[in-house]
Amino acid sequence: MKKIIAQILYVSGIFALIIGLMDPLEGSVVIAVGSVFVVISTYLQKDKLRKIFLTSMILIVIGVLIMFYISSLGGFGGNANLSVYWGLSILPYPIGWLIAIIAIIYKEVQRSKYKKIKS
Repeated sequence: MKKIIAQILYVSGIFALIIGLMDPLEGSVVIAVGSVFVVISTYLQKDKLRKIFLTSMILIVIGVLIMFYISSLGGFGGNANLSVYWGLSILPYPIGWLIAIIAIIYKEVQRSKYKKIKS
């Protein structure tokens, strides 16, 4: 039962990480939830990449929180009070997403290699 729940969380987490890209601002909540699902799944399965997924989730959540905070202040650049350089503070969000996607691809490649060796 635990394995089935972990697989459902993993697949729905990957789905959320990809679907959230349709709109990076409003989709950021979907991406953050998807990264949490992937982390829970990898911890349930005791995956060797769970620390990498945890790191990416922390980066995503921090970046999303900073992005919403800056948005509540009126944004940055243009007519806003904040300089364009405040945009650097949201970099943990895309970096965390990229780490998660790379780790997912790595995990799937390793799994396919293992299946080829096993059969």
